[in-house]
Amino acid sequence: MKQFLLIVFLLSINISITGQNNTAYWQQHVDYSMEIDVNVETYQYKGKQTAVYTNNSPDTLNRIFYHLHFNAFQPGSEMDVRSRTIADPDSRVGDRISSLSPSEIGYLRPTKLTQDGSPLTYKVVGTVLEVRLDKPIQPGESTTFYMEWDAQVPVQIRRSGRNNRDGVAFSMTQWYPKIAEYDFEGWHADPYIGREFHGVWGNFDVKITIDADYTIGGTGYLQNAEEVGHGYGPKGLKPMKPKNGKYTWHFFAPNVHDFTWAADDEYIHDTLDGPNGVTLHFLYKNDPAVVENWKKIQPKTAELMEYFNENIGPYPYKQYSVIQGGDGGMEYGMCTLITGGARYGSLFGTTSHELAHSWFQFVLATNESKHEWMDEGFTSYISARAKAAVNDEEKENLWGGSYRGYRFLATSGTEQPMSTHADRYATNRSYSIAAYSKGAVFLAQLGYVIGEENLNKTLKRYFKEWAFKHPTPNDFIRVAEKVSGFELDWYLTDWAQTTNTIDYAVTNIAQNKDETVVSLERIGLMPMPIDLFVTFADGSSAYYYIPLQMARAEKENPYPNVKRVVAEDWAWAYPTYDLSIPGGKKVTSVQIDPSGLMADIDLENNSMVVD
Repeated sequence: MKQFLLIVFLLSINISITGQNNTAYWQQHVDYSMEIDVNVETYQYKGKQTAVYTNNSPDTLNRIFYHLHFNAFQPGSEMDVRSRTIADPDSRVGDRISSLSPSEIGYLRPTKLTQDGSPLTYKVVGTVLEVRLDKPIQPGESTTFYMEWDAQVPVQIRRSGRNNRDGVAFSMTQWYPKIAEYDFEGWHADPYIGREFHGVWGNFDVKITIDADYTIGGTGYLQNAEEVGHGYGPKGLKPMKPKNGKYTWHFFAPNVHDFTWAADDEYIHDTLDGPNGVTLHFLYKNDPAVVENWKKIQPKTAELMEYFNENIGPYPYKQYSVIQGGDGGMEYGMCTLITGGARYGSLFGTTSHELAHSWFQFVLATNESKHEWMDEGFTSYISARAKAAVNDEEKENLWGGSYRGYRFLATSGTEQPMSTHADRYATNRSYSIAAYSKGAVFLAQLGYVIGEENLNKTLKRYFKEWAFKHPTPNDFIRVAEKVSGFELDWYLTDWAQTTNTIDYAVTNIAQNKDETVVSLERIGLMPMPIDLFVTFADGSSAYYYIPLQMARAEKENPYPNVKRVVAEDWAWAYPTYDLSIPGGKKVTSVQIDPSGLMADIDLENNSMVVD
């Protein structure tokens, strides 16, 4: 009996171990083939889509969801109502959707849907298509969906649409029925209310038929340059005669999670050889007010790409397009859509930011709806470095604006944790500062914690290990831990999942002939290691490093020309700390973190001067 119980016990241990290790990384896959024929007069088109969906999950799927993003641009949509009820509406949206006429709205209306040839029942719910499967998709199984749909391109209000303020005819983002992502958290069939996106990796084979005067740029590699011309293919290439006044543009995009294109009949199309054999495309309006700046930005784009290649990882595709056609700037697969160009500084800054997204979103495809700061914040961090490098700028803190934005939010009483879903922020301002500014500070401040060299190594290893996947915040912080040897769960928890703030103060300096005691206090709830600089009356200085006990590691000296003294660890639960400086040298001043990379919310109490 005892032997039987022992066997049962051992089996239960084995089952438990198996149960806790059945979460090895997996991701879904979908290959799209699509054809549309665009009527440039009515801004309507009919679409055909074949989607081969592979269920790599351990789960049986009994239903599936599609995004129908164009449906957001209709009076009464969630995007419309949210814009009219939020305290600080986006000026680009405002109440514009509510006044759209039937000929100006956007829509995607499925007219036929089958699975492996059998008709399916479906229901349109705003911007989401709910589909009940007659044949469940088993783990490891592939199935083929075929859809036909009618569409109308909305007047451009946000990101996608027709006839934007720059006069671009078609900015075609989120223009097709897109299968929602399913991952270890389940389905992500979020309605399109105003924020970012999440998609399934796969290959896109797309044919777009449009009037022959129009030039198209966007995601993927053009397969038939000899037919359409328009600056594609060898110089001097003459296109074939169009059929019925139209060309069919055939693009193929391997291993992407979205497909975007823009078209206009006045585009200038330039190309430039970029780093590592990448062809850079630039499509912009033939407008004297912008042409010079669009010419000027081209070699700078190549320099920016080279910087990102060296400091994150190699750009994995063979083309990238910078396209005039957005409502600001918005990143997409192998391309970005950007507004204007009348001001070079704005065009350069936006190009730098959006190009960086090709690494921190379109290769490292985080779920932007849930972890928008990993997309916008990481991009803001690295693009600030890239701009400074390309322009040979020297700044004491490249992210000073991000730190100021974060401090404003942290002391405003309106901050929400960065774990907040992107659509659930109370205000647009809170979202923007959290995603862009606090997200950038996350990385810059991490460099303060683990050292700049370790941060640089972390970014490269993160890209290498998680390219073409869907990393989460924990995936990133685990890479940082492996690179640096630090324990960093506290950092991710406090910074991203709470609104705890950092506030350390110098409270007293007591001196006698044998020693000086510097008293410090932790006022905020978030812990940090401390860099402390002490200046003496004789003009000399000393650097004291107080490690954070829960980090279980020490960074390298960031000031190699200054001798460092490593003090005793500071445990978080102790609100005060006394640093003893032996010897009788008179102390004249003490300062916490002269680098400014620790996001202390009250800088007034970070230093003390002795009279």
